Amino acid sequence: MTLTHNHIRIDDINIHYVESGPQAAQQPLETIVFLHGFPEFWGTWDKQLAFFSQHYRVIAPDLPGYNLSDKPNNIAFYALPNLINVMSKLIAALSPDRPVTLVAHDWGGAIAWPLAAFKPHLIRQLVILNAAHPSTFTREMINNPHQRSKSDYIHQLIGKDGENLLTQDNYRYLTDNILQCENGTFFTADVIASYRQVWQHPGAVNGMLQYYRAMPQLAAKETLEAPDESDKRTTSASQIKPTSEINIPNIRINIPTLVLWGEQDLAFVNENLNGLTDYVPDCTIKRFPNTSHWIQHEQPDEVNLAINEFINSSK
Repeated sequence: MTLTHNHIRIDDINIHYVESGPQAAQQPLETIVFLHGFPEFWGTWDKQLAFFSQHYRVIAPDLPGYNLSDKPNNIAFYALPNLINVMSKLIAALSPDRPVTLVAHDWGGAIAWPLAAFKPHLIRQLVILNAAHPSTFTREMINNPHQRSKSDYIHQLIGKDGENLLTQDNYRYLTDNILQCENGTFFTADVIASYRQVWQHPGAVNGMLQYYRAMPQLAAKETLEAPDESDKRTTSASQIKPTSEINIPNIRINIPTLVLWGEQDLAFVNENLNGLTDYVPDCTIKRFPNTSHWIQHEQPDEVNLAINEFINSSK
C-alpha cells in the first residue's frame, strides 16, 4: 500500500489526510472515508487502509485539532454543528460526484452519526465502531448510573488541569488510563511511541480536549449533586446539567448502517445499543463480546471482513 499525504483547506482550516487505492484502477473507485477518535490520529486505521485500498479509494483525515491538521483555539469551532459542517464540506470536496462509505470510531462516530442524519446525500453507507448514538447515549446518561460513572473521566478532561493531566509523566494518563484494551498485545512500546509523537505536536493536546469542552450537554458527576465549580470555570455554565435538564436529541438516520461493538468498552455501557433501530431502522449490529473500545486494533481482521461484507451486501 502506498499512502499519499495531502492537505485540503476547509473554512480556513487546513486538514491533513492520507489517501490510497489500487494503482491501476480503470474506472472511478468508490470512496471510503475513515474518521478517528480520541486520542488517536489517521494511523488508527492502518489495518483498514491496507485491506480496503486493494479495491477502494480510501481516505483517513486527522480530525481538526489532531496531529498534522490545524488546531483552532476558538472553542466554538469544536461545537458539534460546526464540526458536522466542516466534515461534510471535507467529504463533498474529496468525493464531489458520488456518496461515500463513512467509517467512524469514538469522536469520529459522534460526528458521523448526526452527519449521516443531516447530510444523507453525502453518505451511501455508515459504519460505526464503538461510538454511541447520540440519542441512546443521552438516554443512558439520564437513566443509567453506570453510564454516568463511565463518563466521569470527562470531568477530569474538561477541568482546569486537563491539559496538564494528559501531558504529565510523558502522557501517562493517556497510555495508562485511556489506551486500555482486552488484547494487551496491541499497544506495544513502539505503538505508544508513535502516539506520543502525535501528542507532542504544538497545540495537539489542547485540540483534543476542545472536543470535550464543547460538548453541548454533560451530566453532573455521578458522585456529586451539583456541577463541580472547577468544571464550571473551564466550560460553559450550561454544559454540565442535572439529568432532569438534559434533552434527548432526535437523531434519525435512514441510510444502511453497520455498528461494530466491543462489549468490554470502558467508556460506554452496552445498553447504548438498546432501541437503536428506533432511530436507525436499517441497522445491523455485530457484537464482539471479548473486545474493548479499541475494536479496530484488537480485531482488525474481523472488523475488515464485517465492513467488507456490509459494503458488498448493500450494493
